[in-house]
Amino acid sequence: MDDTALPKQGKHSVGVKRQHCGVLGKQANCQVLVSLTLAHKEVPVPIALRLYLPEDWAQDKARRAAAKVPESITFETKGDIALAQIDAALADGVRFSMVLADAGYGSSAGFRAGLTQRGLRWAVGVQPTQKVYPADVRLDVPADPSVGRPAKHPRPSAPSVSAGQMIETLGPKALRRCSWRSGTKGMLSARFAAVWVRVADGALISRAQHLPGQPTWLVCEVRTSGERKYYLTSHPAGTPRMTLVRAIKACWACEQAHQQLKDELGLDHYEGRSWLGLHHHALLSIE
Repeated sequence: MDDTALPKQGKHSVGVKRQHCGVLGKQANCQVLVSLTLAHKEVPVPIALRLYLPEDWAQDKARRAAAKVPESITFETKGDIALAQIDAALADGVRFSMVLADAGYGSSAGFRAGLTQRGLRWAVGVQPTQKVYPADVRLDVPADPSVGRPAKHPRPSAPSVSAGQMIETLGPKALRRCSWRSGTKGMLSARFAAVWVRVADGALISRAQHLPGQPTWLVCEVRTSGERKYYLTSHPAGTPRMTLVRAIKACWACEQAHQQLKDELGLDHYEGRSWLGLHHHALLSIE
């Protein structure tokens, strides 16, 4: 799963809003398409693209009418659209071993839970601020107070910390160099650390704190530039680090497909303003 952002769109084009644009790496007026791409042995095949309609667009009857947005289209999060695309692919008999997604999807607890409920293994990007607990965290039931109301929720035996802080506690020796494939200038490599954690995506017990959820792997990638990227994967405990790295880096083929769609097949050359026209153009680009 990934976003296909189309910059350079007129402000009246359907779905255009100031939002994150992956091409520019920052906020800009753009359209965002939620895309599903299959990849096997680095050969990508895009099979679904749908425009993400921002909530203010979805609720604006005048703009919807002008862009001829079908009445059946209501506001859905990008994660919900992605899960619907996965369901449609599964219903058509498509089978795949893993779902990969960037942090725009991976940071959503609902999206991750949806993949798990469907029995799918996943490896997704997250923000460094993602809260996690140590894997051995316990849930302690506090004793009822002598006065006042009893506590509604158990208390974690350890506080949640950000993904970045959790990796820092491992120390520099936890980062090991791994190579995953050959690029145009030789083997691609970076340093990786991996730790078994429980994500703070359970029941909300206060405004800023969630109980521990299911255990997952937290992986940190440190690139040669010093940039750090963070990921969660649903691989079982004991999975070798190299397996985690290869899973995370398998998204390269899909990213290449999106870039080729825009640079070589004209996906971002659409200048119309209608919902149907954009999706016709996207279909022709994929074909």
